[in-house]
Amino acid sequence: MTGRLYVCATPIGNLEDVSLRLLRTLKEVDLIAAEDTRRTRKLLTAHGIRAQMVSYHQGNEHKQTAYLAQKIRQGTRLALVSDGGMPGISDPGYLLIQACIAEDLPLEVIPGPSAALSALVLSGLPTARFVFEGFLPKPQGEKHTRLQALAREERTLVFFEAPGRVRATLEAIREVLGDRRMAMARELTKVHEEVVRGTVEMVLGTLEEDLKGEVVLVLEGAVTATASLVDAVEMAQQLVDEGLTKSRAAAQAASTLGVPRRSVYEGLLNPT
Repeated sequence: MTGRLYVCATPIGNLEDVSLRLLRTLKEVDLIAAEDTRRTRKLLTAHGIRAQMVSYHQGNEHKQTAYLAQKIRQGTRLALVSDGGMPGISDPGYLLIQACIAEDLPLEVIPGPSAALSALVLSGLPTARFVFEGFLPKPQGEKHTRLQALAREERTLVFFEAPGRVRATLEAIREVLGDRRMAMARELTKVHEEVVRGTVEMVLGTLEEDLKGEVVLVLEGAVTATASLVDAVEMAQQLVDEGLTKSRAAAQAASTLGVPRRSVYEGLLNPT
């Protein structure tokens, strides 16, 4: 009998952010592969679940992938979890998923919380099109090279960053990409959740020396006249939907994004 791999998204902070499907899966599987078994144990204990676990993290990912794939072939129902969010997204998991696909082993995703998407929505920046870049390289030269490659990217940019590197990363962004609009989301879904919105310069001015917690940076994409106008019309339409007149909505959106009010107003009257 062939087993199955369940790729399980788990809470990114608040332990109540679980689905009935996730809880049922964690109760029914034979084994849980966890990035940090101590952290996963807290989640299981909070929901009254007892389960056998095995460690699966960046340090042993290559070795454990072969072992876990063999267990699945032998009939094991395996749940894969990271410390929070979706395994494989800036967390261990890709190699095991790839191995299961290569061997045509059953694979199922249990969706759930996402720090990247939560931060994007909270940022107030355009959400229709975005790019997730994960963690930027640590060496400053490599970081600048990656940012330069994104200089003309018009979609909203989403990055993960360690708290101790946020200042250096924002300074690099300011130097390479300019003082764009952005948001910094920290400790999402936790007691001390914080979202700071403004420009890169403004957010730099709010940083504490001992910044703590997991951080997501959401950055405005490269603004062209066309892209800016499209975003302004979209923003204005949202304001109209919330009750503003088209004239006031156009004026507010135009002022926010720095485009002509008449163009925004005409965009509202003649949507494409």
